Amino acid sequence: MTAPAMPRTAPPAAAPAPPRRTTPRWWADAGGLGAGVSLLIVTALWVGNGGVRQLSGGGPDAVSAIGRLTGLWASDLLLLQVLLMARIPLVERAFGQDRLARWHRWTGFTSFWMMIGHIVLITLGYAGAAHANALAELWDMIWTYPGMLLATAGTVALLMVVVTSIRAARRKLRYESWHLLHLYAYLGVGLALPHQLWTGTDFLGSAASTAYWWTLYAVSAGAVLVYRVGVPVWRSRRHRLVVSHVKPEGPGLTSVYLTGRDLHALPARAGQFFQWRFLDGPGWSRAHPYSLSATPNGRMVRITVKDLGDGSARVASLRPGTRALIEGPYGRLTGETYTGGPVVLLACGIGVTPLLSLLGELPYAPGEATLVYRARTEAEIAFRSELDWFAAYRGVRVVHLLGPRAARPSWLPAPFADHGDADALRQIAPSIAGSHVYVCGPEAWTRAARAAATEAGVAPGRLHTELFSW
Repeated sequence: MTAPAMPRTAPPAAAPAPPRRTTPRWWADAGGLGAGVSLLIVTALWVGNGGVRQLSGGGPDAVSAIGRLTGLWASDLLLLQVLLMARIPLVERAFGQDRLARWHRWTGFTSFWMMIGHIVLITLGYAGAAHANALAELWDMIWTYPGMLLATAGTVALLMVVVTSIRAARRKLRYESWHLLHLYAYLGVGLALPHQLWTGTDFLGSAASTAYWWTLYAVSAGAVLVYRVGVPVWRSRRHRLVVSHVKPEGPGLTSVYLTGRDLHALPARAGQFFQWRFLDGPGWSRAHPYSLSATPNGRMVRITVKDLGDGSARVASLRPGTRALIEGPYGRLTGETYTGGPVVLLACGIGVTPLLSLLGELPYAPGEATLVYRARTEAEIAFRSELDWFAAYRGVRVVHLLGPRAARPSWLPAPFADHGDADALRQIAPSIAGSHVYVCGPEAWTRAARAAATEAGVAPGRLHTELFSW
């Protein structure tokens, strides 16, 4: 624990936190219910368009009927997947990035395999009815059915997205490459639309089917255009963020200070992040997620970036006056539900940045806040002066846990690996069971820290996490 007597640097002064808007818990339940209802509607439309009757006939017709249903489910899940990651504020606030990313991955893989099942079953059903070779039937469908060439191209695009979304493949890709390839999912969904509208019985078989699918496609496309394009462009033009100066914070760490217009109206809270594009030359179009490392104060914005060898390495060379384009704010690692009392913040590496901004916003009393900062070496500890200031003037207990990674999965470093994860947390923060706990760091470390906090008695509603993963 550190508590220096002469802190040198105060953190950027924070403006009063915006009015607390607690997200109703029923929003998430309503969203999950809506997704389930959409699949029931699709199934009901399939039944109404003769699906059960075709299935009961047996033989190739039954195979085709199942193929139709898997295709409808695949299409519905693909569009739900688009809505999950369209950055709709209501959805973001209800679920948070961690849950949205997990659901996005689950619906993506599920819809892909259903789409493959649809292709195989429809081909086998049509080939059986025509007494033809399945491969020859597939080739004939691609070249002669309206929209099938476009659908084939869309399938290839989605296959590329799925392959690069597998964890082993993601580890070998730079973030910029993965993000660019991932955008082809929108192309894949868009290319599938014509063949469904031109040849899909379940899209054109009734007025209800046509209305449902056109509405779902329109809402999905509209959400992407509004929240992934329109709002970021409008917000970037309104606030016109520019680099004021950059400051090294430690080995491979650089803080960027930005000024702009009407920053008091920027709807950001401590703990949130933006997608950033700096107009500093080639490669500016690739966005990177960086958290706010200081509490928003209406006059200046600060982010802190770790050099990971990709576009983040350019941040240290940004010049004053460089324009920045933003998407966001995103994330639920905020003080939205904090009403006072003990608070414990667990940070690992660059994960300290959003927690540092939270230290400046949360209304804890002296002695109620504990920051546990995990780093490999003393040299890697950043923001020493600011942490000293929080210790001296706001009574924050700052605990540094130094050392290499433990051999077993643990949030503790190797020198402390003989301690139980939960027991160590109880020793560091005796009031942990009744605390609000905020955790941010690499994915494996965050999972271990979250498990330790849960075992130590922290209630689920008081445990807040943000994963630094993609």
